[in-house]
Amino acid sequence: MATFGAAATSNPNPNKSIEVTQPPSDSVSSLSFSPKANFLVATSWDNQVRCWEITRSGATVGSVPKASISHDQPVLCSTWKDDGTTVFSGGCDKQVKMWSLLSGGQPVTVAMHDAPIKEVAWIPEMNMLATGSWDKALKYWDLRQPNPVHTQQLPDRCYAMTVRHPLMVVGTADRNLIVFNLQQPQNEYKRITSPLKYQTRCVAAFPDQQGFLVGSIEGRVGVHHLDDAQQSKNFTFKCHRDGNDIYSVNSLNFHPVHHTFATAGSDGAFNFWDKDSKQRLKAMSRCSLPIPCSTFNSDGSIFAYSVCYDWSKGAENHNPQTAKTYIYLHLPQESEVKGKPRVGTSGRK
Repeated sequence: MATFGAAATSNPNPNKSIEVTQPPSDSVSSLSFSPKANFLVATSWDNQVRCWEITRSGATVGSVPKASISHDQPVLCSTWKDDGTTVFSGGCDKQVKMWSLLSGGQPVTVAMHDAPIKEVAWIPEMNMLATGSWDKALKYWDLRQPNPVHTQQLPDRCYAMTVRHPLMVVGTADRNLIVFNLQQPQNEYKRITSPLKYQTRCVAAFPDQQGFLVGSIEGRVGVHHLDDAQQSKNFTFKCHRDGNDIYSVNSLNFHPVHHTFATAGSDGAFNFWDKDSKQRLKAMSRCSLPIPCSTFNSDGSIFAYSVCYDWSKGAENHNPQTAKTYIYLHLPQESEVKGKPRVGTSGRK
């Protein structure tokens, strides 16, 4: 039995997801789908930004590598413009590059910081790019101008950022969560100490902009409402744990249709949850490596996630000869992502 168990734990794809062809040569730092079509972008610690076209014919899903660009140092974040053809990527070279997939031209530097750029968001309602950096600054960029139109000082290094206009939430070091109303971006709307006791890893604004999720390195997620009258609805829950082993929650993604959400963690698992009925809808089998990032496509029919070493145990646990990076596509069934009332509540939520 022991050998059978050992074989099972070394499987990077126990959920029989579809494997994306020609994955990066080092760990994946971000994944993002075009808002208009099934083009998937991945950024990696190998300094590359890659794009695949995801093809779908019935239940048959394929991936076609389309293009790639290089940064001078590892890339940490990516997002798409709402036109669905322009990609922004930022990272350790302290700049954001804008890359038009249609023109085939060279990428252009559109944003700069004094330290690595950890987060990037395109805000179509403002026609602006927002960038968050380890230099403790949040900057807004009009792509027609070389300098930021506004620089917002943060209390500490930016670790996570989420935008659902007019709501923006930025998570920094020291467990600060800064909430902005983007109709007045130069003023902090609210500053909150994370409801979680450990370092913030990811944040996700509610689709209705009434609050946000926060995930920490200590296998826990907080559900937080902004309205003071709704504070009784706030709660935290444990996830991505195995007995006494506790893993980081690396990614939080709301489903674009059903508004349930996915968590992915360093335990190699991804799960689907319904915050309103406070229940887990589906627990997927654990992959043999961490899941550092994940994302839904625009209609929620595809959930992309990467499986690779997350460097949480440093270089001594990394063997370049055997290390592999995977990107997988899971096709969620409706029962996995559609919210349902908790059993025994007679239909009440």
